[in-house]
Amino acid sequence: MNTTNRTVVVTGIGATTPLGGDSASTWEGLVQGRSGITKLEQDWAAELPVRIAGTIAVEPTEVLARPLARKLDRSAQFALIAAREAWADAGYTGKAGEDPAVEPERVGAVVASGIGGVTTLLGQYDVLKEQGVRRVSPHTVPMLMPNSPSANVGLEVNARAGVHTPVSACASGAEAIGYAVEMIRSGRADVVVAGGTEAAIHPLPMVAFANMMAMSKNNDEPTRASRPYDKARDGFVLSEGAGIVILESAEHAARRGAQIYCEAVGQGLSADAHHIAQPEPTGRGVAAALEHLFAENDVKPAEVVHVNAHATSTPQGDVAEVKALRRVLGDDLGHIMVSGTKSMTGHLLGGAGGIETVATVLALKNRVAPPTINLENLDDEIEPDLVSGEARPLPEGRIVALNNSFGFGGHNVVLALRSV
Repeated sequence: MNTTNRTVVVTGIGATTPLGGDSASTWEGLVQGRSGITKLEQDWAAELPVRIAGTIAVEPTEVLARPLARKLDRSAQFALIAAREAWADAGYTGKAGEDPAVEPERVGAVVASGIGGVTTLLGQYDVLKEQGVRRVSPHTVPMLMPNSPSANVGLEVNARAGVHTPVSACASGAEAIGYAVEMIRSGRADVVVAGGTEAAIHPLPMVAFANMMAMSKNNDEPTRASRPYDKARDGFVLSEGAGIVILESAEHAARRGAQIYCEAVGQGLSADAHHIAQPEPTGRGVAAALEHLFAENDVKPAEVVHVNAHATSTPQGDVAEVKALRRVLGDDLGHIMVSGTKSMTGHLLGGAGGIETVATVLALKNRVAPPTINLENLDDEIEPDLVSGEARPLPEGRIVALNNSFGFGGHNVVLALRSV
């Protein structure tokens, strides 16, 4: 077997998000420019400084069997729902080994979360304090582990080539997909289930983010709160959900006659080494990730026609990302359509790279760039061709799209996808 630089393709997608319970409904919401942000109705939210979020459109308990759901943190529930959709979408009829098209030893899973089972951890601590030691669930540790989503997805598909959980804050989902690409390119696996998930809508994380001045406090207008690039932006909106892709070597996909959405070209990585929470203001670290992408993969800036930007709606982050795009892409930035889909989904933290990769895959497949909504007064430092208000068609021919993801700690990941 040739174990270097194998071509990697996307053969399946799955999602559950504030816009819909699957990838199709999520994509429909993105193209329509519909916001998934709503007011929180829980009693505990009434006294919080931030009372809005992107809650899941379809509760996992409506999809998963109750005995299974009780043993999974919400982050793992989301991941399993999205993975099941993606696995079936890729044409597999059973787990590896049961479906003769793939062997367990050739299947991997890389599913990431930025925070992990935080709702389980905090919830079971409340149980301990209020009800005593005998009432704490024996499933607590397997539920709260950061690797729980990946482990449960690995069990679901019988993945034996490796099950991994990269944790890099809001870049986690994208880094998981990049790691999965490398697993296939190196020959360690033929098929990898990859993506990101997050479930952190809970009083403590929300208050903590709010006290950092990182979140929007536009409680009266939830659908207008997430507004990347707009002068009035005041922070991100926390959301929950998962996005999963099935990555496969081109040879393996061809042998079984699989549908192919696009090629997963590769990733670019870097670190800011600047601040634990603030982005490097000149975009130096992001630019380094872009440069790494173009230096180490078969892709050129002139091929790029679309960017699904990180664009969280924070004053510093949006500008730093744009500066990096200009520094590396130069005049090529003039023909690139930039979308900020967090304006509709909110920010899924470690799940963001997963659902935004799904969105980028569908943008290439359907030749449509989703819009950035709520952009009413463009920041003076923002210059790219933003897809604002309405979706826009992408050109024909072989084209490339990028998905940017960055995280606290200065983690930078850029993924490149190419149409087929």
